[in-house]
Amino acid sequence: MAATAAQVERLRRMVSEPDDSQGYPEIFLAEAIERYPAYDRDGYEQGDEDWVETYDLNAAAADIWTEKAAARSERMDFTADGSNFSQSQQYEQALKMARYYGARRAPGSVRVFVKAGPVEEEQEA
Repeated sequence: MAATAAQVERLRRMVSEPDDSQGYPEIFLAEAIERYPAYDRDGYEQGDEDWVETYDLNAAAADIWTEKAAARSERMDFTADGSNFSQSQQYEQALKMARYYGARRAPGSVRVFVKAGPVEEEQEA
């Protein structure tokens, strides 16, 4: 199970990380992708013998944008030497992008397993 170089590069563009120098190396992006296996085009899921490795890049991008927002959460707007600095906009923009990609996540499902217990017979009174 491994994300391809093309998937890593696409995710890099989705999260506005042009290269490794910005703090998100290739290995980190590949791990983010691999956290979100998805159904393949034939409906197989991870763990099925015929599953073709397929990942939800939108979910990975939403996670990274959420991390970026957290890193910028303490930035504040201020005025210095007659200039206004609106650093909180970076936080708001990162949250906006997290919502954007989060809304585009692949639909998912959950398997529910019901453990059958013994059936009690009704007693006649």
